[in-house]
Amino acid sequence: MKKKVLIVTHSGDNECIQMVQEALSAEGAISYRLDTDRFPTETQLAIFESNQGSRFLFQTDDGEVDLNELDACWYRRFYVGGKLPKEMDKKFRNPSLHESRTMMTGFLESLDMFILDPYHRIRFAANKQVQLRIARDVGLVIPRTLMTNHPQKVREFFKTCRNGMITKMLSSFAVMEDGVEQVVFTNKIEAADLENMEGLEFCPMTFQENVPKKVELRITVIGGRVFSAAVDSQSTGDSDHDWRKDGLGLVDKWVDHQLPQKVEKQILALMDRLGLNYGAIDVIVTPDDRYVFLEINPGGEFFWLQSYSPNYPLAAAFASVLLGKEFRR
Repeated sequence: MKKKVLIVTHSGDNECIQMVQEALSAEGAISYRLDTDRFPTETQLAIFESNQGSRFLFQTDDGEVDLNELDACWYRRFYVGGKLPKEMDKKFRNPSLHESRTMMTGFLESLDMFILDPYHRIRFAANKQVQLRIARDVGLVIPRTLMTNHPQKVREFFKTCRNGMITKMLSSFAVMEDGVEQVVFTNKIEAADLENMEGLEFCPMTFQENVPKKVELRITVIGGRVFSAAVDSQSTGDSDHDWRKDGLGLVDKWVDHQLPQKVEKQILALMDRLGLNYGAIDVIVTPDDRYVFLEINPGGEFFWLQSYSPNYPLAAAFASVLLGKEFRR
């Protein structure tokens, strides 16, 4: 009997969905796609609860799916209510969004099957304070970091950063505009920027010492497998502090990178502590060959690595974990 997998995402997601679906199909499995932005306007979900148990029904373009028959779920993206009319009266739109999100998150938390990865684990692991603390606990080197809404503390911290200071948001996120994700990048802070810090009191941010870079790593962990790739982000002026700023220019510049065994073990220990089966991890290798952990994104991108290198069969690794053929947490 063919195994069945649900993929939870949104209709504007990239080609990684098709990659994993093709990998699942190659393994003889069936996959169903649930675009959360189409709920509640275009997609119907019915949840029945009784003393006999729970039942979940999902209406797709191809008909109704009994979600109790699923073997696994890949929770990839969450954009509930994305197609609600923007002109809808707020007194109706806000309750609709709230109730729809409540129903969808309850549904995701109630699924009695393997989930890569559970909603509550992703929410926990996405917290940068939690990440840095656990990364330090498992032995990884982390940059000196300040998280605050206090401008004077930022000015004082800046004076202690010998190689300069960068700033970024407290969480990894993208702003959705017309269904397209707009990434919030990491930026360098100059002394002049400290003169006017109005607004910080309304929105705390992360400030870190700038770490000198030889190369930047994207370490992708799927189950028990670790894939490490390196890029010279200093080769272009646009990517000095965040390689994603020139992601397209660097997309075919990534090369294999052999992690030291000690660092790989620390990375896997981090995944164990966070309870994650998937993570996209950013690490800096300094000119003196220190490995400095920056962050882990539980829903980070991976498709470009597979697209440009045969050494990264990431979709196949996803399929193997979803189908229970490889190590799971």
